[in-house]
Amino acid sequence: MGSTSEGDHGFAGVGRRALIKRSAALGLVSVPAMSFLSACASGGGDDTGAGTAEGKTSKGNPFGAKKGSKLDVVVFKGGYGDDYARAWEADFGKKLGITSSHTGTQEITGKLQPRFNAGNPPDIVDDSGAQKINIDVLYKNGQLLDLAEVLDAPSVDDPARKVRDTLIPGTLDPGMQEGKIVALNYIYTVWGLWYSGKLFEEKGWQPPKTWDDFLAICKDAKSQGIGGLAHQGKYPYYINVALMDLIAKKGGLDAMKAIDNLDPKAFVGSDAAQAAAEAVYEVVEKGYLMPGTNGLSHTESQTRWNQYKAAFITCGSWLENEQLKQTPPDFDMKFLPMPPLSGSALPFEAIRAGSGEPFVIPSKAGNLPAAKEFMRRMLSKEWSTLFAKQANSLTILKDGVDPGVRLRPGTQSTVEASKAAGDHTFRYLYTEWYGEMGTALEAASNELMARRIQPKEWLKRCQAAVDKQAKDPASKKNHRD
Repeated sequence: MGSTSEGDHGFAGVGRRALIKRSAALGLVSVPAMSFLSACASGGGDDTGAGTAEGKTSKGNPFGAKKGSKLDVVVFKGGYGDDYARAWEADFGKKLGITSSHTGTQEITGKLQPRFNAGNPPDIVDDSGAQKINIDVLYKNGQLLDLAEVLDAPSVDDPARKVRDTLIPGTLDPGMQEGKIVALNYIYTVWGLWYSGKLFEEKGWQPPKTWDDFLAICKDAKSQGIGGLAHQGKYPYYINVALMDLIAKKGGLDAMKAIDNLDPKAFVGSDAAQAAAEAVYEVVEKGYLMPGTNGLSHTESQTRWNQYKAAFITCGSWLENEQLKQTPPDFDMKFLPMPPLSGSALPFEAIRAGSGEPFVIPSKAGNLPAAKEFMRRMLSKEWSTLFAKQANSLTILKDGVDPGVRLRPGTQSTVEASKAAGDHTFRYLYTEWYGEMGTALEAASNELMARRIQPKEWLKRCQAAVDKQAKDPASKKNHRD
């Protein structure tokens, strides 16, 4: 997933667009802050790192990052690439005299798990992709730094304000474990359907605003030898964009929170979940899937979609940047909120939106002062703009991109969708809180899309995953009101 997950996160997973004038100027929607029953228990962030490279503190260097020291940076090289991080590192070296060792990879677990186990982790990590190390696992093992010190530090752009006060409301929530922010989800992402403006114009299709309209286009596409819906079959995270969005829209925020809160009727006994499963399964039963999509990776499926072999694809907003080389110049990529089922509680304009691409500082990082300062500068307008230029996406920093940046069509459409959504935004948190459960839900969806199980069995398997997670005493420390 680009950022997402290579599937996950897309986060590979997840989103990028050619930027954004100031988010305020764009009228970017603010994500409502979420309430949690937080309890700071044992485990989690351990601030006693191995960081010995300490220099003198100052207003411009509050953590005492030491000139001449080195910073070990590992970045998930997915949909956003890693050129943005290299640009940051170059600026960091120029301004502070701190050099960086850089690793861009999709093999986060393979490369980093041995280092975490040995007590020799990098200094800062973009822990994303299909092979990410689950944040909840790192937290429970005491391997993540509590980021409160960074978030309470003075902003680079306005030292009179704390860093946390410069961020889009609600964007810190996904990085929370038991009341502590231990991961900084840096990129503001939207999830939903995508289509080609060129193809739709040629076929005379109008962007669907209901699920029935969506099915009608899929049917017409099939009659013309085009797949209706493509999905990244090897990474069922992506089809869960459709399933989970439909649940939230059909049943409203209560249906979404029931899943995050491990409700005994989150799936079995949920009319919204049943309706969503049956709706997506109808796409499978009627042969509206792009042929072969169940066996394709994210990039393979997305590239075939770019070749006009399917009308729609599910993804997060990292899609445009991830597919830059494969997208025809006149493709006219467009984002679409998930078309709601009949009788849905949330309107068509409602979108899943929030922060993705979690950056973490290991508690045993060798250069903690530099790692903290690096993260603080990530949340400056200068570095946010650098990211925008390199990765075609918005960050969680309010008013975070210099004006005058030209937006790509997909990016522009996500900005417009965010404005249209207004307060109708939602975001699941089980993906950050319960990695094992999330994997189980994806496995069930994989079976559903392959027609090896039907909706009733999908509901049972999903509920079993929820019930299993609920038996973990630590789960009671995460809750949404």
